[in-house]
Amino acid sequence: QVQLVESGGGVVQAGGSLRLSCVASRITFSLYAMGWYRQAPGKQRELVARISRGGNPDYTDSVLGRFTISRDNAKNTVFLQMNNLKPEDTAVYYCNADATLTLGRNNNYWGQGTQLTVSS
Repeated sequence: QVQLVESGGGVVQAGGSLRLSCVASRITFSLYAMGWYRQAPGKQRELVARISRGGNPDYTDSVLGRFTISRDNAKNTVFLQMNNLKPEDTAVYYCNADATLTLGRNNNYWGQGTQLTVSS
């Protein structure tokens, strides 16, 4: 079955940096838009950044200028470089692969999540 495996989470001090990775298997990676979402305790899951099949990125306003999403289609991997981290970035970060518009509504997958904790 399709697997999205995140890694790179951990505990970091405010102002620090971290890079998340997500490796996808059993999908044609280049056909999927890839996204990073996060969910903090007591809050809804929100989109953090998304990168299209063609490599065009979009970011939520709160991370603009601090986070960078990128993808390596040869390695079936999407990255999220996070700089100048803030305590409010603390959340579980989830990787998403989406091809609903091109391949149909069942082609949307989630990883298990990786915890990021930013201490003040």
